[in-house]
Amino acid sequence: MPREASEMHADLVEIIGDAHRVNVGESARQLHGVPYVGTYKGLGKGRLPDIVVFAATREEVSEVLAYANARRIPVVAFGAGTSADGQVIPLHGGISLDLTGLDSLEIRPADLQATVGAGVTRKALNRRAGEHGLMFPVDPGADATLGGMAATNASGTTTVRYGAMRHNTLELEVVLADGRIIRTGSRALKTSAGYNLMHLFIGCEGTLGVITELTVRLYGIPEHVIAARAGFPDLDSACRCAVGLVGTGLAVTRIELVDRDTIAAINAYKGSSIAEQPHLFVELSGTQASVEADARIAREIASVEGCERFDATSDHEEAARLWEARHELLFAFENRYPGRAVKGSDACVPLSELPGAVRFAREAMTNAGLEPSILGHVGDGNYHAMAMIDTNDPSDVARVEGVFDQIVADAIARGGTCSGEHGIGIGKQKYLLQEHGDLIPLMRAVKAELDPNGILNPGKIFAEQG
Repeated sequence: MPREASEMHADLVEIIGDAHRVNVGESARQLHGVPYVGTYKGLGKGRLPDIVVFAATREEVSEVLAYANARRIPVVAFGAGTSADGQVIPLHGGISLDLTGLDSLEIRPADLQATVGAGVTRKALNRRAGEHGLMFPVDPGADATLGGMAATNASGTTTVRYGAMRHNTLELEVVLADGRIIRTGSRALKTSAGYNLMHLFIGCEGTLGVITELTVRLYGIPEHVIAARAGFPDLDSACRCAVGLVGTGLAVTRIELVDRDTIAAINAYKGSSIAEQPHLFVELSGTQASVEADARIAREIASVEGCERFDATSDHEEAARLWEARHELLFAFENRYPGRAVKGSDACVPLSELPGAVRFAREAMTNAGLEPSILGHVGDGNYHAMAMIDTNDPSDVARVEGVFDQIVADAIARGGTCSGEHGIGIGKQKYLLQEHGDLIPLMRAVKAELDPNGILNPGKIFAEQG
């Protein structure tokens, strides 16, 4: 071990007080330097942290950051490693600060709230909340940590009903770059007390501070749930149906678009026999009477848009299998195209623009010779164009990047955004410049104020200067 790294290791062991939680082993560094999913899964080699620190308390996080700040050592916060745009890749080495040990969890049923450590996963929270007939609804698919979900303003399949992390977080505890511990927001359901700094940290991707604890909203588990799968002759019909379902005010919890090619990938991976045509996966929840009435209306709306098959169930196990197929799409793609990495767009547009945006994305991919796969949380206008990319073939990378440039430019022109839920990370910095170029100087000024030495997840959101 080089002398500088050896000294850092000794210093951090002294801070943490447990040598087992300060790791310089190759396997630990690999696990904290190579993303588990997405295009960047294969790009972590040579970009590993110098050391991994497993924090167990806010005080340890504070001391590690104060130490790193004084020595200009980069720090990248790490949760479950499921971010999609390279947010956890330590571009400059340094410290990977693993927060999974911050696992405190308090349920307050009377307030419909939970206060959790940043390392608690959403499934762990829901297991505890379920004991009280409650649930935390934000569902990005992966069993991500709550701290990581807040850091990227995660959302997912239930956003159409419950919103993203910003809508469901009441209070944050954050450690700043210099080690100061602050609290933003409050446990009250609303506040007008000063600047809303909490929402500044939600979605900052660990570049402004490290989230160590958060208070989130909980909701009652619905009395009755119906899951449905509706098949359509084309994507336009499916998109129009999604817009119609939202516009009628039905108690929709999820509306997911899955195109023909994606259904084929699911069938191959799961051994299922879903009709290979565009589908909407829909979930309705509420009281039994209201949900059954809404299901009838949903069937009628789908029929008007040319739905060829509408299968619905209120059986819990059947519904779970239906959504399992949706959540395992990433693995289905990787199974279908071994040796390739998944690259997905994350554009989001106003609902009225959704059919045209999806049509444009599919045509752009087809014209470039790519096999088009389109899916998304279309109840909120978020759609993903998926391509399998050979990261070792520069021409393939350039071709896919060119298509995604077109898709994002089209979404922005329609009044949309380059990222509905995954964040900017490494891969969307040029798109952020297109969308909010006039705001980049303000963002840099905020970063400079809160992290003047630039130690917090450097190289993410916008390119470094100097």
